[in-house]
Amino acid sequence: MIKKILIANRGEIACRVIKTAKRLNIKTVAVYSEADKDSLYVRNADESYFIGGSQPSESYLNVPKILEVAKKSKADAIHPGYGFLSENADFVKKLQKTKIKFIGPNPNAIKKMGDKIESKNLAIKLKLNVIPGHTAPVKNSKEAMKISKKIGFPVLLKASAGGGGKGMRIVKAEKELSENFDVAKSESKKSFGDDRVFIEKYIEEPRHIEIQILCDKHGNQLHLGERECSIQRRYQKVIEECPSPFVDEEMREEMARQALTLAKEVRYDSAGTVEFVVDKNKNFYFLEMNTRLQVEHPVTELVTNVDLVEQMIRCADNQKLNIKQKDIKLNGWSVESRIYAEDPTKDFLPSIGRVSEYIEPKITNSSSQIVRNDTGISPGSDISIYYDPMISKLAVHSNDRKSAIKLMIESLNQYYLSGVGNNIEFLISILSDKKFQKGDISTNFIKEKFKNGYQANCLIDQEKIEKLSLSAIIMHLSQIKNPKTMINKDFTISSENKVTNLKILNFNLQNNDLSVSVQINKKKYELSTDWKLYEKILRLSIDNDVKSFKVVKIKNIHDVKVGFEDCVLDMKIIPRSQENLLGYMPKLKAEDLSKKLISPMPGLIKTVDVKEGQKVKNGDQILIIEAMKMENILKSEKDCTVEKILVKSGDSVSTDEELIIFKN
Repeated sequence: MIKKILIANRGEIACRVIKTAKRLNIKTVAVYSEADKDSLYVRNADESYFIGGSQPSESYLNVPKILEVAKKSKADAIHPGYGFLSENADFVKKLQKTKIKFIGPNPNAIKKMGDKIESKNLAIKLKLNVIPGHTAPVKNSKEAMKISKKIGFPVLLKASAGGGGKGMRIVKAEKELSENFDVAKSESKKSFGDDRVFIEKYIEEPRHIEIQILCDKHGNQLHLGERECSIQRRYQKVIEECPSPFVDEEMREEMARQALTLAKEVRYDSAGTVEFVVDKNKNFYFLEMNTRLQVEHPVTELVTNVDLVEQMIRCADNQKLNIKQKDIKLNGWSVESRIYAEDPTKDFLPSIGRVSEYIEPKITNSSSQIVRNDTGISPGSDISIYYDPMISKLAVHSNDRKSAIKLMIESLNQYYLSGVGNNIEFLISILSDKKFQKGDISTNFIKEKFKNGYQANCLIDQEKIEKLSLSAIIMHLSQIKNPKTMINKDFTISSENKVTNLKILNFNLQNNDLSVSVQINKKKYELSTDWKLYEKILRLSIDNDVKSFKVVKIKNIHDVKVGFEDCVLDMKIIPRSQENLLGYMPKLKAEDLSKKLISPMPGLIKTVDVKEGQKVKNGDQILIIEAMKMENILKSEKDCTVEKILVKSGDSVSTDEELIIFKN
């Protein structure tokens, strides 16, 4: 029996593995880099060991150091999580020479399935459905152009050893190929130590649907249904659900049959995922196999009530699966949202810094509703430049898809995070969308919904304005100790150039319980709350329907900043008698940035592709910034001349730092 597990990973997935190990009375060992020395998972583990610098190559990819700690701690198994060493066949082979078990599949399966080119060739051999393409590594951009013309644009460049969207690019036209090919190779080399890239036909309006499989070392295998993972940006999944609203029973069984056929061929012996791209006519094509635990595994666990980490441990311990296919039932519906430290209004650039305030939504586990949050942070945690920007995986479960989506929106409303940018409002915008709620989605959903990029408060409407106004008046009244001293009852609430006229009909405050009757545009609302001024989440009953608001900032009794769903607004609460004073408020002037290129995020300057005095045109590449394992290309937004270059390759830069000065 496995008695002690070393987790060769970090963050939320390390916390996730520790949770199951503790339930099974298995001791855990954490390894950590310089950047992670104060992390939550380090505190949660039974033992922890420092293994090196913040760069992954110095720590989480440092195989000799990890093996040294495993022996020193007397761990008899290693769980790799996902990313880093999770699909490294050579690492598993080294473990096989010791008495330490790998909690994952055999190295042969990892090698064959982890290599996208080899796995696709195997799928062709087994006569599975595959996407047309060129399955050999492409040597250079000239060869890539020849192959792409033969396949026909649009094409998809994919890193052979890739995952998580790294080293993947859509190319719609010939002129875009060379630049994207070089970036795909570079990203792949940086993330996986392997720069091989192959090309396949890009399926338009595709869905991304995957089958979760589970196999032991005794030839037993089963599937746990599918996950819908079509809501993506930059090939990074954002929202997942189980089951898929698009898949019927016949389609599910055929996809599962092909997935298990592939698994059987490589003698797969752990939890794994076979991914498919699906067109609008329900034709599905093998995409790849992930020989590890997936980030989105919680939705499958919630619907099937199977702990996948536990099953991986059992398989690694040479035990037979203790469940059969007939035991697997898809009960209810689950949705997962990935909370990222990023700025959706700046093309999802990573946000680096310290989490100053962190409040999770209320965690529940009942027969009708489950709210689960897999996280690796706590108040005071640092979001580092060196690793993936994911903060947590928020997953909910309810009886059906409609109620699960509603529960997810309410849970996100209760999720409070400050100190770093995040994508919570962006997630709510997607979940509230009518097309999403109908299940009418594809991997192009985000790109089509936000054609000009995501903008803050872009979906605000009169109903949200009124709800935000109700929360603002509550914050105003909560600062008045005695209702009898209130002189004004008619207010103007101003925000985003929108004005709401609100009249207080009745106001009662007793023992911190506040009840108010108000009128907006001849509509009456009954409000009640026990909210206290220091609380960051305002739970407000509006006509007996409880809503959650985020108290971002209370500047004074007349000026608050509050969030509701996908909107965050500065609200000014002004007595109607003083309404004319709003016109005298000074307006902020935006800084002229037309002659500067400033850094949109913290990162490392990878390359500077221009010289002082060089003339550049609109769209020309200026430089590349690397952050959180992704390369971000900054381009000129106009025709101009480079006057001064303020950085060089290898420099670390911060958000809003000046990089290049231009002249017209």
